[in-house]
Amino acid sequence: MNVLAIIGSPNGMKGNTGRLLSAVLEGAQAGGAQVDVCSLAELDVEPCDGCSACHRTGRCAIVDDLDAVADPAAQADAIVLASPNYIFNVSAQTKAFLDRCCGPLHCQAWHGKYGAAVVTSGGGGGEEVAAYLLRFLRAMGCATVGSIVAEGRHLAGGPGTAQVMQQAQDLGARLAESVRSRAVFPEQAAERAAFMVRMRGLVTMQKDVWPFEYEYWKSHGRL
Repeated sequence: MNVLAIIGSPNGMKGNTGRLLSAVLEGAQAGGAQVDVCSLAELDVEPCDGCSACHRTGRCAIVDDLDAVADPAAQADAIVLASPNYIFNVSAQTKAFLDRCCGPLHCQAWHGKYGAAVVTSGGGGGEEVAAYLLRFLRAMGCATVGSIVAEGRHLAGGPGTAQVMQQAQDLGARLAESVRSRAVFPEQAAERAAFMVRMRGLVTMQKDVWPFEYEYWKSHGRL
């Protein structure tokens, strides 16, 4: 059982987001998972330039470190996305990676995986960022287990820190257990099915200009 964490904090694992993520991963490890971390701050992942090469060929035309994240994600059983709240959204590093997943999103490449989100903020507002990350994960095909959101003041060792860290560990444990038991989340079924239908229609409509994605769907028995 492999859990991959992708953290988009400019501070990597040294800041509040990394501290909270570490607790999630501790819980996953205690639940029997092997955990790996990809820190986007240590990689060169450029913004998407909208060239559509991924749709045509299955490979991004930009030469950078994307595969250092995308390849482990393709092999993982579960993915944790972690980002600080930067003005009501994810960090620039996180957004660049998410946008570069357009091809895999069309292909529903994370179908059958599980996901969770970790968000920190200086003064609130992290819930909407976590909701966005969870929606992204479901759009990619994941079943989402939940999220943990915390403000910096709750991670500084004062009142409330122990409780937040325990909640983070519990999330990691639930994620590992969901992978192990192949948990089903009926409340997510309609959303995920509707997006699958949407992507099937899009890829079919564009089959002449996006041959890779059309053949991917055919080879996976989804057409």
